[in-house]
Amino acid sequence: MPAWGPVDRRTLIRGLRTLGFEGPLSGGKHQFMVRGDVVVTIPNPHRGDIGVGLLTRILRQAGVPRHEWEKA
Repeated sequence: MPAWGPVDRRTLIRGLRTLGFEGPLSGGKHQFMVRGDVVVTIPNPHRGDIGVGLLTRILRQAGVPRHEWEKA
């Protein structure tokens, strides 16, 4: 995984798959990824990177601590 910082959508999805999530799956306005009972909403594609604040919220929703993200 990249160091803690902004990531693009593709890197976010690749990292979550490495951590055992499946998807992205379509649903509603946003796609999501699933691991067991945990459902994580994925931001829609856009031109810029996913910032640290949004990355932090996504990983908190996923139950993934920062150190696990960085070593995955």
